[in-house]
Amino acid sequence: MKRLSLAVIGATGMVGGFFVKVLEERNFPATDLKFYASPRSAGKKILFKNKEYNILALNDDIFNEDIDIALFAAGGDISAQYAPMLAKKGVVCIDNSSKFRMDASVPLVVPEVNADEAKKHDGIIANPNCSTIQSVVALAPLQKAFGIKRVSYTTYQAVSGAGQEGANDLQRGLDGLSHQKFSHPIYNNVIPQIDIFTENGYTGEEMKMIKETRKILGVQDLPVTATCVRVPIFNAHSVSINVELVNTFDVKDVVQVLQNASGVVVMNDWAKGEYPMPITADGKDEVYIGRIRRDESIANGLNMWVVADNVRKGAATNAVQIAELLI
Repeated sequence: MKRLSLAVIGATGMVGGFFVKVLEERNFPATDLKFYASPRSAGKKILFKNKEYNILALNDDIFNEDIDIALFAAGGDISAQYAPMLAKKGVVCIDNSSKFRMDASVPLVVPEVNADEAKKHDGIIANPNCSTIQSVVALAPLQKAFGIKRVSYTTYQAVSGAGQEGANDLQRGLDGLSHQKFSHPIYNNVIPQIDIFTENGYTGEEMKMIKETRKILGVQDLPVTATCVRVPIFNAHSVSINVELVNTFDVKDVVQVLQNASGVVVMNDWAKGEYPMPITADGKDEVYIGRIRRDESIANGLNMWVVADNVRKGAATNAVQIAELLI
């Protein structure tokens, strides 16, 4: 086997830990592995394929290491500090933060949708927003088969999307304690704000979905709107997608297209109460689609309910899939 060195940056965080888990599950063919975290975690042990590795402190010493691929899960500031320099040294950096997503020179990749873009990198590849990933996996087959005229999203996003602190906030509510992470209690509540508000009244999360959908689908003027809501679910995001297609369609044909799509599981037997839910997708890598039905209020309108594990497919699995495209 050709030597392949891989580093995980932020290996002790929620997403970084899933990077490690998914790399092991998918038997990623690295011959050399390095796991980095903050200095306070340096020296701790991490188990990978029944072998213990030391956690390394992330500092400028990494620039002297021989690394082929680096997976970043330590936040935008760390990515900005380390990824460009590593890229100059020949390391391919796959970044889970939002730092480089809208950079015109950086590919924004979902392997089931635009795998060829991964080969166009200049050292950095961006991993999209978690809700965007599952949404475009559902939309891309429809774009190819029928064309897309307009997209409207409403998301129901789990607290794990806010990291371990988000999960802790829900648990605190369950335990009768006050919230710390979110601006309002999340237990027994929904919060119609994810990220800060921008000048147009949309939140940062909503603007991410709008802009990233256009970039991934390759239609820069595609009309897209979004409302993103935090819900008291520990894991797995749900997205209600209303899409206006260009061409006429039969719902049965739409279902067939989605059933044949890569990475998709269709659960659409409404007569039997069969549809995806967060408990369906939790711990899975596929994108689950159901409630597929015509929107009778407009011509060529369609409604779908799309659910996926936001920490796996929405972050770690998608990043590892991108790495697999490079080898």
